Amino acid sequence: MNCSPEELRSLFLFEKLTFDQLAWLCRVGRVETFEPGPVYAEGEPATCFYVMVEGTVVLSRRVGPDDIEVNRSSSPGVYSGAFQAYLGEQVPQVYVNSMRVVVPSRFFVLSAHDFASLMHDWFPMAEHLLEGLFFGTKTLQQAVGQRERLLALGTLSAGLTHELNNPAAAAVRATAALRERVAQMRGALGELAASSDKGAALDKLVHLQDDAVRAAAGQPVLGPLEASDREDALTDWLDDHDVAEGWELAPVLVQAGLDSDWLEQVEAAVGAEYLPKALSWLVQGVETELLLSEIEAASSRISSLVGAARQYSQLDRAPYQQVDLHELLESTLVIMGGKIGPGVTVVRDYDRSLPRVPAFAAELNQVWTNLIDNALYAMAGHGTLTISTRVEHDQAVVGFRDTGPGVPPDIQGRIFEPFFTSKPVGEGTGLGLDISWRIVVHRHHGDLRVESVPGDTLFRVALPLTAHDPDQEEAAT
Repeated sequence: MNCSPEELRSLFLFEKLTFDQLAWLCRVGRVETFEPGPVYAEGEPATCFYVMVEGTVVLSRRVGPDDIEVNRSSSPGVYSGAFQAYLGEQVPQVYVNSMRVVVPSRFFVLSAHDFASLMHDWFPMAEHLLEGLFFGTKTLQQAVGQRERLLALGTLSAGLTHELNNPAAAAVRATAALRERVAQMRGALGELAASSDKGAALDKLVHLQDDAVRAAAGQPVLGPLEASDREDALTDWLDDHDVAEGWELAPVLVQAGLDSDWLEQVEAAVGAEYLPKALSWLVQGVETELLLSEIEAASSRISSLVGAARQYSQLDRAPYQQVDLHELLESTLVIMGGKIGPGVTVVRDYDRSLPRVPAFAAELNQVWTNLIDNALYAMAGHGTLTISTRVEHDQAVVGFRDTGPGVPPDIQGRIFEPFFTSKPVGEGTGLGLDISWRIVVHRHHGDLRVESVPGDTLFRVALPLTAHDPDQEEAAT
């Protein structure tokens, strides 16, 4: 179809060009009419630059299995296609969206090569400025993105340090107390052996201590009121049998699940004269077992925290693998345990039949961290965080619902934009949700969206259950 310089001049993109420039465009380009349907698809090699002369154009982006409309226009002069051709091989020359027309539409079409030549020859300064802006913005996003990853690492370190401190301190205290109890046991046993000439009595005490140790190992934790009543009863028994400082022995005996019947057996074995020394030795043995249980529990807690940190960081795993989303979620909750606080209730609404999902596990943990951190910030230390999982339309869906004040409707459409934040200056980079969106949508071909009303905000992450080509994704990123 014939190209008219005057018609091109009517388009805002070309209105400042000279007649010679417009004539050159008409020589190297063409005007083409497209019937309703697709013009090009996202990801295909970007071969042409399109400027609409008349018609209606729709631009869309692929989000998971769906094409989401991002722009619709009937304004002459709107453009799309290979508009990054002037950057050459510095960026992948593919269409970044899909374009279709809904009515018969005319376009001025210029090859990517000719568009790049036009920019280089006619607008060298503008080309340099645009190139600097493009790569400067990209570098800035990478730098701030690296800061976000370092902040996630800081969250890991701070959370792990906080969570490790309690069991480590408990283990240290229990070890010091254990050393003291073992020394006391040796002394008490020596006194008991020296003052008693009944070998059978010592043998009976050893059996009683074995029974007490086994009982102590499996005892449930009593409520304060019940424990107090039992301690009072044992203290009365000890006072009646002239055992000094029975109020110190009673709590250990109750904790081990021992009662007055057991005390009667001790007295029958050694007699009233040696009862205080025998009880001292026996109680120290029970305390030793309780301390060993405390050290075991603390050590197990430390081991589970280290396991959670390894799961969170994925340092010893392949970057792209089949993952259990519940394991990733739990490791993130463990790492962020110190930040969650007592005023926040975490509800797990998991579908345990959820299959493993192909994913970059460490990057998904960064998404979970960002979404949980935002929810905690919104709730300001008080509320309910509900994390749910389910399968929906061949996708694994993870939901993060909080009871905070909600995201205002006027900014819901902007929260995934880079550098946009509603937090005060210094409290947010504005890249947490942008990075999360890129990880979910670009890296995993999934979907991330928000639904929010006051008191109920849901961030919904959808991930495909089938694998894509991670090498191709790396190249595109």
